[in-house]
Amino acid sequence: MTDYKELIKSFTKEDYLSGRVNLHIHTNYSDGLAEFGDIVMQAKEKGYKYISITDHNTVNGHLDHPLYTNLIPGVEFDVWYKYIFLHLLAYGIDINSNFMKPFYSKNKTGTEKDIVRFFSRRNIKNLIEAIHKSGGIAVLAHPACCWALNPDKFIKGLKQIGLDGIEIYYPYPRWRKYIKFAQADEYEKLADKYNLIKTGGTDLHSKNL
Repeated sequence: MTDYKELIKSFTKEDYLSGRVNLHIHTNYSDGLAEFGDIVMQAKEKGYKYISITDHNTVNGHLDHPLYTNLIPGVEFDVWYKYIFLHLLAYGIDINSNFMKPFYSKNKTGTEKDIVRFFSRRNIKNLIEAIHKSGGIAVLAHPACCWALNPDKFIKGLKQIGLDGIEIYYPYPRWRKYIKFAQADEYEKLADKYNLIKTGGTDLHSKNL
């Protein structure tokens, strides 16, 4: 059985920046354009070491395609922490875990409509506990886009309730290139300060890797 936490910890900055590893990809199981299987085939053809498909609030793609190798189970949850809306990536979870089922969207609208996802009522502490009980790790996605007035206090608080990592290496695509509340390197320093795993990915929503 793969120890996904140790595997992800082994990835380097160069793995992410060179494109050998991409742990943030969406398909048409949520708000992406690509077919799940097509993304996996592209990754194989282009020589990726590992990818993770992290559709919003659902693992249905993983349930429908259980036999792919070099694919890390993943999902991206919409959740609030105090006054801050954020995206929480879960990696390496048992996709059949009963602990996770209460947190998945009940319909397609909850995986692709921004306005629906914004009003998520997931409890972040309970979500992180469920991720851990399901064998996974919890990683804060694109942190510079979180409206945290005090990034240090923000990360310290999340660490206290079980956060395992921060997504550091990513390009801020689409609207995120314009809406930033901090610099990415500030969060890289906080990851070091609080001994958090550093991950990366492109937040892909298009058809091609």
